[in-house]
Amino acid sequence: MATASPITIQTVGVIGAGQMGSGIAHVCALAGYDVHMSDLDQTVLERALGLIDQNMTRQVARGRVKQEDKDVALKRITIGTNYDLFNATDFVIEAATEREEIKRDIFKKLIPHLKPSAMIASNTSSISITRLATSTDRPEHFIGMHFMNPVPVMTLVEVIRGIATDEPTYQSVRDLSLKLGKTPVGAEDFPGFIVNRILLPMINEAIYTLHEGVGSVDAIDTAMHLGANHPMGPLALADFIGLDTCLSIMQVLYEGLADSKYRPCPLLVKYVEAGWLGRKSNRGFYDYRGEKPVPTR
Repeated sequence: MATASPITIQTVGVIGAGQMGSGIAHVCALAGYDVHMSDLDQTVLERALGLIDQNMTRQVARGRVKQEDKDVALKRITIGTNYDLFNATDFVIEAATEREEIKRDIFKKLIPHLKPSAMIASNTSSISITRLATSTDRPEHFIGMHFMNPVPVMTLVEVIRGIATDEPTYQSVRDLSLKLGKTPVGAEDFPGFIVNRILLPMINEAIYTLHEGVGSVDAIDTAMHLGANHPMGPLALADFIGLDTCLSIMQVLYEGLADSKYRPCPLLVKYVEAGWLGRKSNRGFYDYRGEKPVPTR
């Protein structure tokens, strides 16, 4: 049965120690929460701790975080490869690969390890929260909490209710967002939510513009950087996000909204098939293997 008032969150679990998961653990620990971070690979977990340390050190150097706060925050993070880590957590955020079958499998395995009052969120950037919630025994305590990348820098969090999400869960997650120093924005449970519903079709269109020979990589990114005052061009941004993630989101939009305007560009598909996924693979629309990025087309 749904609780009558927002649940107080003291411990936060994070599933997935990649770029998003480590960033979420980072901001939660700095905000005073005990954090339990899990991943299948112990090496990935240790690398994530190193990245968190490095990023917090950068914040200290810039005067945004005190050294003593950094030292205490790092001690709040516990890592492990077993879901027993979440036995006492109040709230668990899944930040795994943007593939629905992987997320659903995670939730099914997670449920036996949670206390009855624990809430669950997915950091999915596009997949239906209502549908993911059916993989759990508590759809009323399931919600979308979509952080932006890089998490320690970007202030927006999209908070997405599924059809069964209750008001106390929504309020608890909204309150958590504020305590993390973020600005929560409510979004309805439609494919892509708000940000990616608008952003990814723009990136996809930029790739079509490249595919059709309207402009080169450099021309397209320079045009949007200077002509639209974007901080970086759409193709550089695609590489930063990850071309596989861009393709997954476009596929969700295309299948979920049944509109041909969301059809993924064939060139995007080709790059992903080639394993050119952007910065994380050192090649995408730019080649990152040298001293500075060089356009690949």
